[in-house]
Amino acid sequence: MTYYDFDKVVNRQGTNSLKYDFAAERGYPADVLPLWVADMDFPTAQPVLDALHEAVSHGIFGYSEVKDGYYQAVSEWFQKHFGWETNPEWLVKTPGVVFALAMAVRALTEPGDSVMIQTPVYYPFYSVIRDNDRKLVENELLYKDGRYEIDFADFEAKIRDYHVKLFILCSPHNPVGRVWTKAELQKIGALCKKYGVIVASDEIHCDFTLPGHLHTVFTVGCPELAEQTIICTAPSKTFNLAGLQVSNIWIANRNIRRKFLKEIDRSGYSQLNSLGLVAAQAAYENGEEWLLQCKRYLQGNLDFLRTFLKDKLPEIKLVEPDGTYFAWLDCSELGLNHKELKNLIVNKAKLWLDDGYIFGKKSSPFQRVVLACSQKTLAQALEKLEAAVHNKG
Repeated sequence: MTYYDFDKVVNRQGTNSLKYDFAAERGYPADVLPLWVADMDFPTAQPVLDALHEAVSHGIFGYSEVKDGYYQAVSEWFQKHFGWETNPEWLVKTPGVVFALAMAVRALTEPGDSVMIQTPVYYPFYSVIRDNDRKLVENELLYKDGRYEIDFADFEAKIRDYHVKLFILCSPHNPVGRVWTKAELQKIGALCKKYGVIVASDEIHCDFTLPGHLHTVFTVGCPELAEQTIICTAPSKTFNLAGLQVSNIWIANRNIRRKFLKEIDRSGYSQLNSLGLVAAQAAYENGEEWLLQCKRYLQGNLDFLRTFLKDKLPEIKLVEPDGTYFAWLDCSELGLNHKELKNLIVNKAKLWLDDGYIFGKKSSPFQRVVLACSQKTLAQALEKLEAAVHNKG
């Protein structure tokens, strides 16, 4: 077994890292400590690096496709971990999940049609709807006693009243960290079936669940929805491969798949990054031990954060996650408006976090923190935050 040292701090500055090298370009002080964008500060699994080194040594990076081994690696992963039986005909590879969601919006709806999301939610969901001239419909999650739940009465009313054509599900949910139960997914499925709503399920964080929580692939929970669902998956979050741009999109319905592929053709996109395909296959074949160690480390970071807030920053509440590697922090007890909170975080604490308001208009008192960093880095960030909060006057 290979031991991975997640405590090791890797210097990412000067590597054209979006996370570390573009603060000034994004309007932040150059010396902020970044815990915002969802990529990890951890090198990926050694088998992935070995496969990439071999491919690079070959020296030719022409147009590439995959053979049966690629599908076998991906499908066996989902069968083993989620009990999901796939079919090679369903698989469409795209450079990213957001790209796939945009293709789904364009392929399956018309300008002016309603597309629904559950807010607060990953902010590109908004843009793929609005930028394609569709009507954005929000089913706002209910925040009660420090936990988010689905408002099913509003869910049905919005579908009915706005004639929703497409629903984009975030499962597990980013940023609030909910891993939807099978019962919750079945309620969603029943309503989408009743009104003929197509579901695009973003399951990119499916491999990150906490003890006591089980991710259910949407069509495993709702097999009757298989013919009106697109399942979006990727190794990018699981194995820290986002820059290699490979996602695996599963579409069982032939007509929906045909429309989706036609929209990709219209976009002018064809073959994926050859190194991304190599990395994805290697990760799914031989990356499980790395992931298990990574998840244990992330659990330790979450525990560290929880204890730190309780002991030193009780004004800030952790919204307990079921999964993902995010912490969604409720800062409402600080009594600051959005501008004041941002000034505290950015200019006083010198941190670059994701502001809650970008995920939803009612989430301005929240901040999203990415926990996929060394505990030393996390501790440094929390100490900076504590100092800023206790000297905010």
